[in-house]
Amino acid sequence: MNSNPRRTFLKNTLAIAGLSMLETSFDFKKVKPLLSFSTLGCPNWSFDTILKYAVENAYDGIEIRGIQKQLDLTKCSEFSSQNIQETKRKVVDSKLKIVDLGSSAELHHADLSKRKAQLDEAKRFVDLAAKLDCPFIRVFPNDLPKDQKDDETIDLIIKGLLELGDYAKGSSVSVLLESHGKVIQADTLLKIMKASEHPNVGMVWDIFNMWSVTKESPTFVYQKLHQYIRHTHIKDANLVNGKEEYVLLGRGETPIAEAIKVLSKGGYKGYYSFEWEKLWHPEIQEPEIAIPDFPHAIKKYF
Repeated sequence: MNSNPRRTFLKNTLAIAGLSMLETSFDFKKVKPLLSFSTLGCPNWSFDTILKYAVENAYDGIEIRGIQKQLDLTKCSEFSSQNIQETKRKVVDSKLKIVDLGSSAELHHADLSKRKAQLDEAKRFVDLAAKLDCPFIRVFPNDLPKDQKDDETIDLIIKGLLELGDYAKGSSVSVLLESHGKVIQADTLLKIMKASEHPNVGMVWDIFNMWSVTKESPTFVYQKLHQYIRHTHIKDANLVNGKEEYVLLGRGETPIAEAIKVLSKGGYKGYYSFEWEKLWHPEIQEPEIAIPDFPHAIKKYF
């Protein structure tokens, strides 16, 4: 029996080092984020150009918020009954996924005709998402009108979410409420989400939308709302004289590092979706610069 202590020590050391390297490799794969970008950032691009940039810049998915400035996706030719199968084929061939359809539907309206129009839009988006094998549609809370008690508005938002959740029931589509407009306080959103618990209802956490107004830390927000967060919007900006000036990721004041840390440590498995608001802010960097920048800029946070 060979009992060379030095040889045994070296053998064990090398084995441990190899295992450590293997574990590190697996850990890296586990934390590799899923990246998408919203077409809000490239309002003039064709669908083929959107796919091209997504593939060339190693994105995993795309979030569709209009194509060539048509925000009602049910009116886009790419999703017509004649073209939708070809559109799906292009997405699959590009090894991408359509991860979210961004509707403009708002749930705060009390006026019956306005309310019906908003809910009908959301339902059309649910139907389209189901056809596209897309897991989410986005809706807005969105306002807290002065001529309406806040509790009444919150109740309308809750009822709207539950109605849409029931509409999506039986499909693989979930309706996600974005932290947006005046409904951005963590406690207000928690009240809404608790009362709207439904298998087909969740939340989009727009980190900047909340922090820029409330200054609630991402850690505080995540502790309150983590069980409802299924999708995120990532953007960065500086606040200058009370107004946002959007900048490329990592160049602004937004506590992105803290937000991504709590998401990744908390086991978030969804997409980190770059929302470059070019359609609303034409003065910001062109999509040809911003969209390729994001996958590189976000790496430093993982």
